[in-house]
Amino acid sequence: MQENYLAKWLNNELTEAELSEFKKSDTYASYQRIAEASSNLEAPDFDMESTFMAVKNKHILHKPKVIQLHPFKKFLHIAAAVAILITGSYFYLNTLEDTVITQYAESKEIRLPDNSKITLNADSELSYDSKNWNNKRSIKLNGEAFFKVAKGKRFTVATADGTVAVLGTQFNVENRKDFFEVTCFEGLVSIQFKGQETKLPAGNSFLVVNGAIIKSKVTDTRPSWMDNESTFKSIPLKYVLSEFERQHNITVETKNIDSDQLFTGTFSNTDTELAVQSISVPSRIKFKFEGNKVLFYAENTP
Repeated sequence: MQENYLAKWLNNELTEAELSEFKKSDTYASYQRIAEASSNLEAPDFDMESTFMAVKNKHILHKPKVIQLHPFKKFLHIAAAVAILITGSYFYLNTLEDTVITQYAESKEIRLPDNSKITLNADSELSYDSKNWNNKRSIKLNGEAFFKVAKGKRFTVATADGTVAVLGTQFNVENRKDFFEVTCFEGLVSIQFKGQETKLPAGNSFLVVNGAIIKSKVTDTRPSWMDNESTFKSIPLKYVLSEFERQHNITVETKNIDSDQLFTGTFSNTDTELAVQSISVPSRIKFKFEGNKVLFYAENTP
């Protein structure tokens, strides 16, 4: 009965008689206190629009990111990178020079694009730009070489000591430490040495030893080393011994000799025994072989 009273009471459906009887029950006082406390409670304000935006933003933050690709733009970037790479490679490859190097006891012949011919002596190096040769006939030389130049544009040989320029001729250039020599066998060559120009006609030699300039006449038609001989005229012995090392690939040592004494003579570039005799006899010095080494020493050396 009380459950029926409670439902009707909550819905305000009790008659006065039923309400009077319900108030006499033990449970009425408890329900009355609950009802009074509930009447003081307020529901929180609910903003539907704000709540909707919050849910939407949360969805966006957790949504996987998708990057839009533009195939054509990507292709342009790749094409640009490839173009830069190709262009850079082209210029790099076109700046590379042809280089020829000889070791001790070795010589090489080089044919240039214009049919000029170079014979490179032992322990020498030269470089040139074959791709641009028709516009600039230029050689860089460290060592010794004989040139037979085809007629044409200006032909230059640059060394650490000086520059030789010709139009078409035959000449020899040697550039070693403290030793620089140009010999003209045909035509006319121009030598730039320390800012001064020297015109050297055929049959003449321009030599610089330890900074001193020596000019002399020559009667040969080409350098002796091309005939497997090395010829010297009043040259300090130390340069003669250095050339012997290059031609025979043998280490030279000296003891108690004057390496600055002048030497005039010729030695073989192919016969080592004959070569050391050709050096020692005019210089009045002795020699002794020790494996791949030869010792030159004074006659009175203990």
